[in-house]
Amino acid sequence: MSIKPPLTDLPIDTNDAGFYRGFSSIVTITSKLTIGGLVVWAIAFPEQSGATLNSINSFILSSFGAWYIWTVTLFVLCCIGLAIWPTAGRLTLGSAQDKPEFSNFSWFSMMFGAGIGVGMLTWAVAEPVYHWNNNPEVIQGLTNGGTADNIRMAYKWSFLHWGLGAWACYALAGLALAFFSYRRGLPLTMRSSLTPLFGSRLSGSAGHIVDIVAVVATILGVAQTLGFGVEQFVSGMTRIGITGLTNEAGTANTAGILVAIVVIMVASTASALSGVGKGIKWLSNLNMVLSIALLSFFLLFGSTFFGLQALVLGVWDYLIALPEMSFRVWSSDGVDGSVASKLAGWQGGWSVFYWAWWIAFAPFVGLFLARISKGRTIREFVLGAMIVPSLMCFVWFTWAGGTAIDLELNGGANGVITSAPDGDKIFAMVNYMLSPTLGWAMSVMIVVLLMTYLVTTADSAVLIVNTINAAGDEGPKARPHIIFWGVALGAVVAALLLVGGLKAIQTAMVIGALPFSVVMVLQCVALIKAIYNDGKREQAGISTTVAHQPAGE
Repeated sequence: MSIKPPLTDLPIDTNDAGFYRGFSSIVTITSKLTIGGLVVWAIAFPEQSGATLNSINSFILSSFGAWYIWTVTLFVLCCIGLAIWPTAGRLTLGSAQDKPEFSNFSWFSMMFGAGIGVGMLTWAVAEPVYHWNNNPEVIQGLTNGGTADNIRMAYKWSFLHWGLGAWACYALAGLALAFFSYRRGLPLTMRSSLTPLFGSRLSGSAGHIVDIVAVVATILGVAQTLGFGVEQFVSGMTRIGITGLTNEAGTANTAGILVAIVVIMVASTASALSGVGKGIKWLSNLNMVLSIALLSFFLLFGSTFFGLQALVLGVWDYLIALPEMSFRVWSSDGVDGSVASKLAGWQGGWSVFYWAWWIAFAPFVGLFLARISKGRTIREFVLGAMIVPSLMCFVWFTWAGGTAIDLELNGGANGVITSAPDGDKIFAMVNYMLSPTLGWAMSVMIVVLLMTYLVTTADSAVLIVNTINAAGDEGPKARPHIIFWGVALGAVVAALLLVGGLKAIQTAMVIGALPFSVVMVLQCVALIKAIYNDGKREQAGISTTVAHQPAGE
């Protein structure tokens, strides 16, 4: 049977006039009602919404924990396989004449800033410290928490959560979008990545559902990141002398949450109105420069040798243990306090939570990566989107987090860092290391860096959501829609933080990630099928790319 040419046309109905001109009203309105309903429900019925979300979350963690673990492993294998597969790796994300729009520095800056920068400032210190005190080896009695013999285990698990698995989620979603948009000329939306499986049927209700799921997952995934950022932003403002924003426990109070949300969302909405090539690019380059400056501080004045040793040994331990960690699923035996129950609880609270977070974040980061990666080969894209950011994360964790561990273990910190709230740990560390004046100056720099990361993440998310709602059109968006999603994103973060804290956002995010994880598994199958068939098409002399990209590309 002769092979057919690839699908290069996927019409999506958009409004020709009115408030939703240029947008798919079904996708846009349904997404707005879903997010708006969540905000109203959380505020109007906080106890009921909290109990319901927790119930659903408990069911997902107990029933789908293995699904999250194994699907992320599938994404890693799929990305690596595509990079080393000769037929796939050499393909350009675009036509043969397309060249990368951004320099490597700007590409890495935007990718890192939008993908993981906010969480890095919180967890580069907090997570290694957590795992240094407790991890599966400690639970099983193989190492001792808070001692020197547990340092390598702390980094093995930290690297698992911030390494190849995290970036494979982003790379897969981005690769699927870029491949079908830039090689096939299809709309830059999630539905296009499934055309090898469902074809032109994605023009209708099936495609609408895929895009709605992507929008909701994006808002909840970004809300999780911004939630951590708000807590840390408030901690930083307190450290530099602005009082009245925290409660007795040192976490953000209502005033602190609202002030942080307003400042972040006003700045990010203004940046989103300027587009990717202006505000977002400028902010991304700025936060990369500030990140290098902060990291240089830890390299020069932190625990330099300790960090280097942790990096080398940590990467070695991580790579050796990666196959076992990627497939191992712990199950509870139903006995409270048993080793099996503790291991299952630890995995649900850490690994499963992280995989849900990265999956929920994937439509946002993936579409953003696709938007900035036209003209690169699949091999270049996969290696650039997985290896370089993973190494950057490892360096941050070993020098920033390693300095914190070394100060607690050998430097006489005596709990100053470990007892601080998660978002405040990095501020507690630099203030312990430096004189009051220098500590204040460093805290200011961290606050500015955090602000640029938060704004970059939020404004990128707003543009991405509008691109999906506009059937993949990257052209100018109506200001009211940019402003709406800026307000909506801030409202989700504020509402969930006020009624249930970060736990409420985490719960909503884990729930929202589940349906999109199914979409991503289908993306793996669709990509492999498309590339395999393209090999046959090339042998038969059938073109696999479109000659001209659609308007707005």
